[in-house]
Amino acid sequence: MDVKIALDTVWVLVSGMLVFFMNLGFGLVESGFTRAKNTVNIISKNFIVFAVSTVAFLLVGWGIMFGDGNGVVGTQGLFLLGGADNSPAIGDAYQGVYSAISWTGVPLLAKFFFQLVFAGTAATIVSGAVAERIKYVSFMVFTFVLVALVYPTIGHWVWGGGWLAELGFWDFAGSTVVHSTGAWAALAGVLVLGPRIGKFSKDGKAHAIPGHNMTSAMTGAMILWFGWFGFNPGSTMAADPGSISHIIVATTVAAAAGALAATALAWGILGKPDIGMTINGALGGLVGITAGCAFVGLGSSLVIGAIAGAIIVLGVLFLDRVRIDDPVGAIAVHGMGGIFGTLAIGLFAQDAIAPGTTGNGLFFGGGLTLLWNQLIGVAAVGAAVFAVSLVVWVAIKATIGVRVSEEEEMEGLDIGEHGNRAYPDFVLTETTF
Repeated sequence: MDVKIALDTVWVLVSGMLVFFMNLGFGLVESGFTRAKNTVNIISKNFIVFAVSTVAFLLVGWGIMFGDGNGVVGTQGLFLLGGADNSPAIGDAYQGVYSAISWTGVPLLAKFFFQLVFAGTAATIVSGAVAERIKYVSFMVFTFVLVALVYPTIGHWVWGGGWLAELGFWDFAGSTVVHSTGAWAALAGVLVLGPRIGKFSKDGKAHAIPGHNMTSAMTGAMILWFGWFGFNPGSTMAADPGSISHIIVATTVAAAAGALAATALAWGILGKPDIGMTINGALGGLVGITAGCAFVGLGSSLVIGAIAGAIIVLGVLFLDRVRIDDPVGAIAVHGMGGIFGTLAIGLFAQDAIAPGTTGNGLFFGGGLTLLWNQLIGVAAVGAAVFAVSLVVWVAIKATIGVRVSEEEEMEGLDIGEHGNRAYPDFVLTETTF
């Protein structure tokens, strides 16, 4: 193994570790944005989700996503050990079954680990949207199905040499493959679950249910931002100095623009600079730039991040208006941000930044072809993930049920689902002055 492969492998593994660390960020953001009585449940879901995802991706998901097959699914190497890798790192003597990912020279298990943490991220997105009323076991069952079957099928379409890749659809690090997939699955779950008790009055008015710990939420958001420095530049799967430097700065610029735009817009609409909107604006900027971070310039990154941040504010308010209860704003951040970020490639891509890939977007003289391909991909993924997820959620509801009892929801899922509290030494009291 030569020095380049060794350096590339270290880069891929460290990047994967950063993405793995994002599980902590999600746990802190979600628990901070929800009530104290559900904290144990939130952190439990964000812990167990990666364990379930690992087993599901190892047994089935990896092969469906990257195994040689047809334009829809991989049919070979369904188990990780089902076929040898055929990358240069292993040697030309091996005839592998994962040719779609043979373009990177790192060893097979490095590729697997990096893709595994992405699969776990898609599943984690669902956790926040269905928070404070879902059964723990039901969430685990859905996670397994999502990571074993749904997510890898979408991944095969785009990254596994499937029909969207052949069409000319681009998604560098997963605005659609990871984030929109998680959001569409979450939306289906939210519709089956229904809103939390007390979220909407009979006349349809939304009532704020404040999160209990903004310190936790802010800390989690910073961890997520930090983890994105593995998520986006790590997707090069090679320690290419120019590419990873460009991608990491584009990622940072978009996040900063998203935070500022969301803060300004929320300030104008709500009258105060809301920390929740600032956090979700930054995350929206990160999601928005994930698809095109390797294909757009820094000026475009600034614009994409700002628009994504504004979309998140409007999206959160819109979901409240249509009585869709998402306690942490995951559907707006990962769904709406992911859709916009994917379409933004069709507008802002520049061939000079990554020659031989996307070509130029509409704003740089490339015409409508790229934008049209991006739109087809967004629509196809949305329709497929939502439809299949809805069927899975309905099936779970009809068998083991999806929602805790009203009494358990009122008392808090920490006691009913887990038998303990996150803050047993604190007693919450109401004082009237």
